[in-house]
Amino acid sequence: MNKKIMDWPTFAGALFLLLSVTIPLILFPQKGQVIVDKLQDIITTNFGVVFMIVGLGIFLFLLYVAFSKNGQVKLGDKGEKPEFKTFSWAAMLFCAGIGSSILYWGTIEWAYYYQAPPFAVEGGTKEAIQWASVYGIFHWGPIAWAIYTLPALPIAYFYYVRKKPVLKISEACRPVIGKRADGPLGTIIDVLFMFGLMGGAGTTLALGTPMIAEGISSLTGIEVTLGLKTGILIVCTVIFAISAYSGLKKGIKVLSDVNLWLSLFLLAFVFIFGPTKFISETTFNSLGLLADNFFRMATWTESFAGLNSIAETSFPESWTVFYWAWWLVYAPFVGLFIARISRGRTIKQMVLGTMLYGTLGSVLFFGVIGNYGMYMQLTGQFDIINVLNTQGAPAAIISVIAQLPMAPIMITTFTVLAIIFLATTFDSSSYILASVVQNYVEEEPLRWNRLFWAFALCLLPLTLMILGGLGTLQTASIVGGTPLLFIMVMLAWSFMKASNEDIVASDDYQPKTINLDSKQIKRRLKRKKRLQKEQEQEDSQVS
Repeated sequence: MNKKIMDWPTFAGALFLLLSVTIPLILFPQKGQVIVDKLQDIITTNFGVVFMIVGLGIFLFLLYVAFSKNGQVKLGDKGEKPEFKTFSWAAMLFCAGIGSSILYWGTIEWAYYYQAPPFAVEGGTKEAIQWASVYGIFHWGPIAWAIYTLPALPIAYFYYVRKKPVLKISEACRPVIGKRADGPLGTIIDVLFMFGLMGGAGTTLALGTPMIAEGISSLTGIEVTLGLKTGILIVCTVIFAISAYSGLKKGIKVLSDVNLWLSLFLLAFVFIFGPTKFISETTFNSLGLLADNFFRMATWTESFAGLNSIAETSFPESWTVFYWAWWLVYAPFVGLFIARISRGRTIKQMVLGTMLYGTLGSVLFFGVIGNYGMYMQLTGQFDIINVLNTQGAPAAIISVIAQLPMAPIMITTFTVLAIIFLATTFDSSSYILASVVQNYVEEEPLRWNRLFWAFALCLLPLTLMILGGLGTLQTASIVGGTPLLFIMVMLAWSFMKASNEDIVASDDYQPKTINLDSKQIKRRLKRKKRLQKEQEQEDSQVS
């Protein structure tokens, strides 16, 4: 029975690709890093505009879907209520999509923009301050969450509407690639997704682990060493392994709820006991600046750099293109997870809810904690930028939290929150990876399968961290995510093709004879009969 449940070619293919990439990096770390860095430079420099076009295109496409007839489709049976309450649903999608990275960048990203702002603005000026506050919200805002949401459309549609018990990217592409979804092409698509997710998880791990280590060091005085980082990874692994083993409702849901309440406590404390007026006004001003310059920021490619002595900053490649590539790497995973938890909601509710709640959470972190750190810098109460440039980002982040009242308690809260954030991302990842390597998922993936990927997610980055190759894996994940540009287009095409066919075939569909000639009506009715016949054949095979 297990042989029928498990998709062994995808399982083996994902492991083989990961080992074939990471083993050479372990054996030849310097040469491997040079090659991967060159590939990243080629991709971001020559194809950066493609990433930006795809990002903006996905955002506009999803707005169209949400307010079209396709957006009214219910993910489940008629009258079925959402499987999870809105609070838990929002908590799970936010924790899965963001992870501990929001604590890292939400606290310190403004400092990078303040020193090297966009649009040829001089660093350290009043204008630089405004862009420093708004650009983090832009990079973690509507476009990021739109990229996350796109894969959820066809996956959720096939899983809950067409009743296909498969959580695979290849299955979601079936309307476009047809029977090839069951062959080598489908396996390649799924393996590329799994490789991208593994690399993306390494990036999150690389950001979260040193930050947690700095927090523990600040509280206990223990020096930040490789041993401390290894211990942190083991603790996180145990947490998310137990959560993944417990399942979606008992493990991941509970952990996500705890995470969200702890986040709200931290944000409320900083807002109340920090410079409340400055935080409120700066965040509100940032939202206005973002609304006024959204399309300018989404399309800025620094195209005139290098001409007529115009200085080149590489800001779009270093930040916007990097972020869009990073979101693309995680998008199939987050999309799969969003699809899995969205039963009972309409397509419109899933799309707008994900973009709204995801963006709102990011705005709160960047607006409250980020602007608190900026206030410390601008008023001269604490020189965060000096700590950032001399001791590194993790030390600067903990230094920001240390300026709060009851510093030991808040550092403890921040560190625990980072651990739980890391765990929620990884248990969600292991849950989805286990789903992808199964031919069907009735309720949840097999427990041993979930546990295997839970430990695999930790052990591989741990090995590379010990050998000093983790930075290369981060870069490799962005390179590996490039094929996802084309897969995302297929996913959008696949959803529209499938949902439009079903809308035409539905009993309540009435063709508008004013706009259609007789041949068009006949073609639509013929397609309706064909789809009904295919469904009857599938039902007879199942029975």
